[in-house]
Amino acid sequence: MSDNFASQDLESDSPSVSQAAKDLRAAAGEKARDFVHQSSEQTKAAKDKAVNTANQFREAAAEKAQHLREVAHEKAEHLRGVAHEKADQFRSAADEQWNDTRVRAKEFQVTAEDYIRQHPTKCVLGALGIGFLVGLITRR
Repeated sequence: MSDNFASQDLESDSPSVSQAAKDLRAAAGEKARDFVHQSSEQTKAAKDKAVNTANQFREAAAEKAQHLREVAHEKAEHLRGVAHEKADQFRSAADEQWNDTRVRAKEFQVTAEDYIRQHPTKCVLGALGIGFLVGLITRR
């Protein structure tokens, strides 16, 4: 009986193998759940950080695009002003040339009329000669 009592006493003081296995499984399951929970939290934190970084990048890109639009608009306005000034300069130069040409043409007309009035016979004979030559050239 003392052997039996000692073995029962030994069994009651130390847990059985199956109980130890159950305890180990429970501890392993708990550790696995903790690991999964930590992993999901870390994944969520990484995802949130990536989303925040993407949003910051998007905002920075939008700001850069807006800045580029503003700079392009300023450059276009500047170029438009310069082109308008050049067009005005060309217009003024063309107007001056046109007026100068009109004045010269009037002077030539007045000079030609004076010459014709002073030498009518020469002018009529000259015109007949030129007409005769033009007629000969066009016949051929």
